Amino acid sequence: MQKHCLALDLNNHPDLIAEYIDYHKNVWPEIQKSIKDSGIINLEIYNIGDRLFMIIEANDDFSFTEKAKQDAENPKVQEWETLMWKFQKALPQAKSGEKWILMNKIFELK
Repeated sequence: MQKHCLALDLNNHPDLIAEYIDYHKNVWPEIQKSIKDSGIINLEIYNIGDRLFMIIEANDDFSFTEKAKQDAENPKVQEWETLMWKFQKALPQAKSGEKWILMNKIFELK
């Protein structure tokens, strides 16, 4: 089992943030299917203000590279991603075109 945490910001406008949250109350079925088909078992997104935090739990075969390839070939995923970009704002350290940034784990209580 793999576990990954990612971060992304939203455009800091209350109406846009509310609309983004509303979209995630009913994520399109095609998007949910593409997530599951990639090997992701559980995906959670948390929000505070204009900050988003995503936790992904995936099977051992999951690959971000393969997921990106599948997404690029899926018109419905591309439609969703274009729509979501209206609300999202890349983190300052993001590369051009990069959205969600993989976070480094710095502590784990055992």
